[in-house]
Amino acid sequence: MPKSKSLFEAAKKVIPSGVNSPVRYFEPYPFFVKKAAGSKIWDEDGNKYIDYCTGYGAMLLGHRHPRIISSVKKQLTIGTLYGAPTSSEVELATLINRAYPSMQKIRLVNTGSEATMTAIRLARGFTKKKKIIKFEGSYHGAHESLLVRAGSGSAGIAVSEGVPNDFIKNTIVIEYNNSEQLEKVITKNDDIAGIIVEPVLGNMGLILPEKNFLYDMRKMTRKAGITLIFDEIITGFRMGLGGAQAHFGIKPDMTTLGKSLSNGFVISAVGGNREIMDQLAPGGKVYEASTFAGNPVSVAAGIASLQTMSSLKNKIYPKIAKQCLTLAKSIHESATKYGIPHQVNAIESMFQIFFTDKPVVDYASSKRADGKKFHRMFHNLLKQGVFVAPSQFETGFFSYAHSNSDLENTIQAYDNALRKIKQ
Repeated sequence: MPKSKSLFEAAKKVIPSGVNSPVRYFEPYPFFVKKAAGSKIWDEDGNKYIDYCTGYGAMLLGHRHPRIISSVKKQLTIGTLYGAPTSSEVELATLINRAYPSMQKIRLVNTGSEATMTAIRLARGFTKKKKIIKFEGSYHGAHESLLVRAGSGSAGIAVSEGVPNDFIKNTIVIEYNNSEQLEKVITKNDDIAGIIVEPVLGNMGLILPEKNFLYDMRKMTRKAGITLIFDEIITGFRMGLGGAQAHFGIKPDMTTLGKSLSNGFVISAVGGNREIMDQLAPGGKVYEASTFAGNPVSVAAGIASLQTMSSLKNKIYPKIAKQCLTLAKSIHESATKYGIPHQVNAIESMFQIFFTDKPVVDYASSKRADGKKFHRMFHNLLKQGVFVAPSQFETGFFSYAHSNSDLENTIQAYDNALRKIKQ
């Protein structure tokens, strides 16, 4: 990839480490994308890849979906930013509420980090308490109070440099899937404002909640008057139109959404019950503001995305779930055939393999997986035209654009890659 190599050398001169997000880097250098369409992306050297990174889960409908592009083009002809409310914002919030009834009121923001930061501030403002519980290895954005033992690009970093202890002294980190530990922490602390959790973890690889874990959490938080925040930036719309909360039948107090909300455009949302959301300024005393919040171009993409997902839900979700299950089974069969210790976690349209002989149920067990094997597999897949996220601590995603031919080629690519690992 000579063009990508040259671009990376140029990037390092003007961009820290040559990338604008650490998860995009891999050795010896990342490829640079020229274009994308459907289930494919092309790099600057003309190589084509079947894309299972899908913008880290954002491209549920695939790249350049015609309905979304058409909606955005229409909006571009009448304006890109107003600094004043629009009817489209009301329409998008209404569509979100229909899919997520727990989000009785919604504020549109720009990024997932902004959404989770606002949710934490609301929980504290509403309860008048200070402490927040998060789970070890989970990632909820790169802001101070939650950048503690986080997953994804910060996996293995206890606390980022530049984050004073004063910011994290009220953050309690506990093990995911450990109801007993959660109960003990809640019992010993009467100053807990909220718990923030990815109902299905997508930033330390893919980790599923064990039976009753989320139910126990909801029961404990309701009894103790603790705000339960579902971070559905990844799972929102991906695990069905109503996300993980509909899938598991649990109603959180607040929810954050992003990624698939707009299928590639910059927008996120935070919402919850009226009593909490009404604490936001100007009506309440919890301040949050943004020049670009409710950006009309992103809102247009969001409306088109939700309308498409809603109208095609009986086609989209069964298809991608079936494809994902087929691939997960095939990866397991290939790894078993070659005698490679492994675990394959999968749910709906998300999947990941871990090279370990023990079940992966939390941060500690995910860290025991053989990362070197994963990177060898990643590079072997890349050479065969299959792109997954380059980190063990990310997740693979299907989109509605993936074809059965894509699936067949991917199954073969994984088999070849696993065979080479064994050799």
